[in-house]
Amino acid sequence: VQLQASGGGLVQAGGSLRLSCIMSERTFSPYAVTWLRQAPGKEREFVASIRWRGGSTSYTDSVDGRFTISGDNAKNTVFLQMTSLTPEDTAVYYCAARRYNYGNPYGTQEYDYWGQGTQVTVSS
Repeated sequence: VQLQASGGGLVQAGGSLRLSCIMSERTFSPYAVTWLRQAPGKEREFVASIRWRGGSTSYTDSVDGRFTISGDNAKNTVFLQMTSLTPEDTAVYYCAARRYNYGNPYGTQEYDYWGQGTQVTVSS
């Protein structure tokens, strides 16, 4: 299974972007798909996750209310709609998936599949 992240770019503060994470195999049904990000000089951090079956979501506090994670089963794609962006959101954004329910749900390392990352830059 391959994950392909896209949708990053340069946006002004207050703007919006929508990231996409396409999972290559239509029969792939992960336990959860997660967006993480890593800013320059900082550690990778959890951003948001969605359970593929049931659709329950979780967000880190700094994006709650501004970002929305969603899934499209027909397209095998997970989206991250980002609004009210600030320069602090500048980072490389990664999508990752777990096949089963294990580990820290807000962890940054324990994933079975990773996308290649997409750069989000927010100018002030």
